Amino acid sequence: MLPGARALRAAGLLRPPGAAPHTGAARRARCGPGPRPAGRGVALPAGPDLRHFLRAAAARQPEPSQELPPELGSTPGAPKVYLETYGCQMNVSDTEIAWAILQKNGYTRTKELDESSSWNAQFSCVPREKAEQAIWNRLQHLKALKARRPRARAPLRIGILGCMAERLKEEILHREKLVDVVAGPDAYRDLPRLLAVAESGQQAANVLLSLDETYADILPVQTSAGGTTAFVSIMRGCDNMCTYCIVPFTRGRERSRPIASILQEVRMLSDQGVKEVTLLGQNVNSFRDLSEVQFQSVAAPGLSRGFSTVYKAKQGGLRFSHLLDQVSRIDPEMRIRFTSPHPKDFPDEASVLQLIQERHNICKQLHLPAQSGSTRVLEAMRRGYTREAYLELVHHVRDSIPGVSLSSDFITGFCGETEEDHQQTVSLLREVRYNVGFLFAYSMRQKTRAHHRLQDDVPADVKKRRLEQLIATFREEAARANAALVGQSQLVLVEGPSKRSASELCGRNDGNIKVIFPDAELEDAAECRAPGRAQPGDYVMVKVTSASSQTLRGVPLCRTTLSRAAASH
Repeated sequence: MLPGARALRAAGLLRPPGAAPHTGAARRARCGPGPRPAGRGVALPAGPDLRHFLRAAAARQPEPSQELPPELGSTPGAPKVYLETYGCQMNVSDTEIAWAILQKNGYTRTKELDESSSWNAQFSCVPREKAEQAIWNRLQHLKALKARRPRARAPLRIGILGCMAERLKEEILHREKLVDVVAGPDAYRDLPRLLAVAESGQQAANVLLSLDETYADILPVQTSAGGTTAFVSIMRGCDNMCTYCIVPFTRGRERSRPIASILQEVRMLSDQGVKEVTLLGQNVNSFRDLSEVQFQSVAAPGLSRGFSTVYKAKQGGLRFSHLLDQVSRIDPEMRIRFTSPHPKDFPDEASVLQLIQERHNICKQLHLPAQSGSTRVLEAMRRGYTREAYLELVHHVRDSIPGVSLSSDFITGFCGETEEDHQQTVSLLREVRYNVGFLFAYSMRQKTRAHHRLQDDVPADVKKRRLEQLIATFREEAARANAALVGQSQLVLVEGPSKRSASELCGRNDGNIKVIFPDAELEDAAECRAPGRAQPGDYVMVKVTSASSQTLRGVPLCRTTLSRAAASH
């Protein structure tokens, strides 16, 4: 067992206080093999260490772009790993990256936690307390499972990966000694070594953040085989430094994948039959690909009117509008979404809004996280805009993209929020009338600017009451917004059977609103296929007959295609 931070630092796995962050290459060079077994007390002469064998093995590995043999995921006798994911969609994306790395190194994935030789790896989330608490509760369950495991079987070992691993590394390692491996978001390439160290009975950790790691050369393995939708990570980290947010401290500075690697992944998903791709990042519309030298002197784009940043304008690189343009050209039958953008990165002349309006396969849906309706609270959050600037942007978006569906994030009970501030947020919800909303009570996170400089002074019962009012207001206004769609025909991408009824199908419309309709035999609009029932991945035209704040219901009219539906409208 590692005795503490000193041992981690000696192993090259923990950066000394004040040390400059390492790049991905420097980090991998410094990370040693970790503490070794005592070897029965016999002093052994110096010889090749684990790095020597890893380098030799890496030389025999296929190039990242080569396809892996199909049987690799089910090799008899191979070590097994069981993956669980908690929190945001970035953790789902990270799960797919880590699984691609482990699969390439001979691991197989199991759906049964109790199988022998099993590793349990949990991808964790820290921006909100609820997901973090779920991890601690799960660890207690695994502790009991570990204790019940027969000695004749290989021990169950546990790993915590992702944001929580970076934020609470020392507490995770030492709290009741529940965890064997801790790996931060930039350390997934190091997983095979960390697992090898843990197999010897020791704890292992690597939580160093990188300035350049994007996993661009790794094609993620989709965790839901045969799915109709997929998420493609285009960038990592965030530079906005909002006072409430832990992400810059757990995922590091912004860095973007080369466009070529993103396009390769989207083409692969298209070939696999995926019908909807969401481009994913903490701040997608500040995407900036610096991999091509000829674009490194391009002038920085402007910001939305009335918005500001805590950092200087960044020159150079291919921007998000270029990426969105290229991705939308790959497959005319594949829907494209993106999340999460920052409102500041939609300048008045933005070609992003124009592309959304013009391209039939870019969904007419935008996520515009407001966080609060009070200018005073927005300033305390360091969001870089006022209520008035945000509303001006909303009007600009709606003028540019008629019929656009809007979603947003809100935090209630932030430091110093008064009842008047809260009522301004309620009024913003009423004025904008979002179709989809994500609302949370504030929970202070260590390391954030708010933790160091502000006081979490809104009582828990007040936060609860304010959150309940925000949710009620949102649902009331969303029900009105969705009611406007009754009588209209909506193009729905079928995802599968409804959870509540096997006789109904469920999917989402262009605005990302759930639509439920009867599973019936349908004609094909193009008359290319015989009449039949819609399958996951099919596009179905549905006439909306009723609406609630979260769901539309309707009757199916016909199966069709994305291109045909766009042409007919």
